[in-house]
Amino acid sequence: MRVLAIESSCDESAAAVLDERLGLLAHELYSQVELHRAYGGVVPELASRDHVRRLLPLVRQALERSGTAPGQLGGVAFTAGPGLIGALLTGAALARSLAYAWQVPAVGVHHLEGHLLAPLLEAAPPPFPHVALLVSGGHTQLIEVAGIGRYRILGDTRDDAAGEAFDKTAKLLGLPYPGGPELARLAQSGTPGVFQFPRPMLDRPGLELSFSGLKTAVLHSLRGRELTPKLRADVARGVEEAIVGTLVAKAVRALEASGLDILVVSGGVSANQRLRAALTEAVGRRGGRVYYPRIEFCTDNAAMIAVAGLARLAAGEHDGLAIQSRAQWPLETLAAVPWRCEFGRSEDVS
Repeated sequence: MRVLAIESSCDESAAAVLDERLGLLAHELYSQVELHRAYGGVVPELASRDHVRRLLPLVRQALERSGTAPGQLGGVAFTAGPGLIGALLTGAALARSLAYAWQVPAVGVHHLEGHLLAPLLEAAPPPFPHVALLVSGGHTQLIEVAGIGRYRILGDTRDDAAGEAFDKTAKLLGLPYPGGPELARLAQSGTPGVFQFPRPMLDRPGLELSFSGLKTAVLHSLRGRELTPKLRADVARGVEEAIVGTLVAKAVRALEASGLDILVVSGGVSANQRLRAALTEAVGRRGGRVYYPRIEFCTDNAAMIAVAGLARLAAGEHDGLAIQSRAQWPLETLAAVPWRCEFGRSEDVS
């Protein structure tokens, strides 16, 4: 089976073509970062309008670069939620319309399931079962993954996600949008240990997380002080150390609680190099292994939606003719489906 996938949950427009035998044939992405930078964050209405402009050309490029005619497709997958409802509906409307015109099934994909399955695109995919640390701007969760659609939430953030904490503290330091990557770059020149920011909920049992107090701690640390380059770098280093330290401790605790030794890390924050190094070391010390998607598949993309869509279409799942999206969608409500594809190393020919 070969599928076309469309992603439009927030501020990236993307399309991809995935073949169950040949792997990833093409993936196209347009980021709206420059559009939203002037506002310091994503403006939902602007995001939706830009998806309308960008998605169809991206679909055409993905089909052309993969050498795929509509008649070769076994279905169309699209991000149905969670996300910005207007942005989701642009992708859903296009996907459902194309599927109807081409007379193939369409299936709405859970955005977070896409992130969880992104490492399956790699040459050495993670085995099931495993623990997943899903860490992004909107979500920070520890999930036991027994198979596709077989998810059990072990721990969740009670307030801000880790990526949100990165972005909010970056704004306090006067860094441009998107703040998380900018803060990570600045932290490289900071001195370790100058600022010891709180690591909430590490002093009690359990796998819940909390990052809302970090922004407040940074605000108090900056009050009345000149924001010099050195101060900004040291604060950035302290913020990164606090977030990374918390995530590593909770991830190791989740492995211990579940009795598993495989950790999968996905989502936008999984691109953070300090987090990758710390998790690899900590999990390796206890005899485990950590799997990551490629950097390009950490942030929102259509390739990950194609993986989840291919699995569900191959299992016979498909949506009706109605165009539907969900701003909220509990991950644990998904149905379990088998995974039979063994396409090994996915070659991007785009």
